[in-house]
Amino acid sequence: MNSSFVLFNVLPSYGISFVTHMIIVIIMALITVGEPQQQFTTEIVVDAPQDVEELKELDEEVVPEMILDPNVATSTTSSEFATAATQNVVDPVVVVDVPATDIDAAAIQVELSDFGERTAPKNDLMKAIGALAGTGLDGRGAAARGEFNVEAQGGSPDSEKAVAAALKWFAEHQNADGSWNFNHQTSPKCAGKCGDRGSLVDCTTGATGMALLPFLGAGQTHKEGKYRQTVEKGLYYLTSKMKVQNGTGNLAEGGGSLYSHGICAIVLCEAYAMTHDKGLMAPAQLSINYTMFAQDPVGGGWRYSPKQAGDTSAVGWQLMALKSGHMAYLQVDPRCIQGAIRFLDSVQADGGSQYGYTGPGGGASATTSVGLLSRMYLGWKKDNPALQRGVDLLSKAGPSKGNMYYNYYATQVMRHTGGKPWDDWNKVMRDQLVNSQSKNGHETGSWFFPGEDHGASSGGRIYCTSMATMILEVYYRHMPIYGKQAAEEDFPL
Repeated sequence: MNSSFVLFNVLPSYGISFVTHMIIVIIMALITVGEPQQQFTTEIVVDAPQDVEELKELDEEVVPEMILDPNVATSTTSSEFATAATQNVVDPVVVVDVPATDIDAAAIQVELSDFGERTAPKNDLMKAIGALAGTGLDGRGAAARGEFNVEAQGGSPDSEKAVAAALKWFAEHQNADGSWNFNHQTSPKCAGKCGDRGSLVDCTTGATGMALLPFLGAGQTHKEGKYRQTVEKGLYYLTSKMKVQNGTGNLAEGGGSLYSHGICAIVLCEAYAMTHDKGLMAPAQLSINYTMFAQDPVGGGWRYSPKQAGDTSAVGWQLMALKSGHMAYLQVDPRCIQGAIRFLDSVQADGGSQYGYTGPGGGASATTSVGLLSRMYLGWKKDNPALQRGVDLLSKAGPSKGNMYYNYYATQVMRHTGGKPWDDWNKVMRDQLVNSQSKNGHETGSWFFPGEDHGASSGGRIYCTSMATMILEVYYRHMPIYGKQAAEEDFPL
């Protein structure tokens, strides 16, 4: 007979009860005091594209990955590049934290990812919809310009030589830290050899952005082209100067205010769109976030400081930054675009053919040119009657001999319009710039236009050369809005 059975028979009932309860207690203890289970945190991302590489989540205490320090040898692989970038992060200057309200809250927080076909927006400047393919920047670069036939678009060998000379001048006026200064005489190679310096000496981000835009317009990036190191140092300088807070990245500096931020945001978005360099993705999105945050919540515009009632001039730079971000597949809040449209409505005259500065205005002015170009990018069709009237107004006035701000925007309007108005405008504008470019001494390759353009006194030769060069890059800098490759949709509204 089983010994355990005998034992239970001889035990009193209370003994059996005791033994039974002890066994139950031991079993419960083993269940409760088992091997500690590992804790897991589940992160849910809404509408995130599948099968893409996750990037490090951003918060206000983390500086985004930046491109590598130009003083470090250029990495040959993406992993080496990322390692070098994280080793050379510069701490951000943290701005004062102001309690947020519903109106003052920063732009929508975004999950940064390698956007692909699922998230790529349709765009009137895109040849194709898909991951990192066919954008409005396709005309840039030597190979693309050869295929695009610059001369057929209105350029000439002389205009291309002028662009090359301008880029050389910019490269020779870069400071050792990668920046440019509107007082270009601070550069070691210049040391006062060039005249006409600008007075806005405390806005190095703005000057650096103005200098980098012509390089990018010609297809020169930190990945490709003759001026790779020049562009790389400039981009590194901008990312190191970014003030990161609450998911936004502010690049405004000194007297440049939000103008300088908008210019720098265009640079970062274009550089990212052209190279698909993940090290630039976070800074580009952060700069766009700050643009959205700084918008006037009532009137929908931008001016010198965040939330200030807008002016048309500042709106032009910020809207182009948003457009560049949109082309780079970064996230742009449709409400921000709707606000910009609301602002343009408030400053238009004659049904939208003319635009004022802070209120309705008219004439063949810089603000009218900004307003018309903005309307084109915001979806106005080529046959819009107000747009046609505005184009006729600019066409009759013709290019200015000294106001590069007006010429910069008006030339883009005429270029996108095409036809005889563009041909007539282009011949005057192109030859005027080629003939007025400096061809003597250290100033060779640069321009300066005193008097008519107020930007010339504050921005000096850096500003004038940047605007003139971008005008001569108009043949390929952005694909024609109304070209055959245009898709039907623009900004998400």
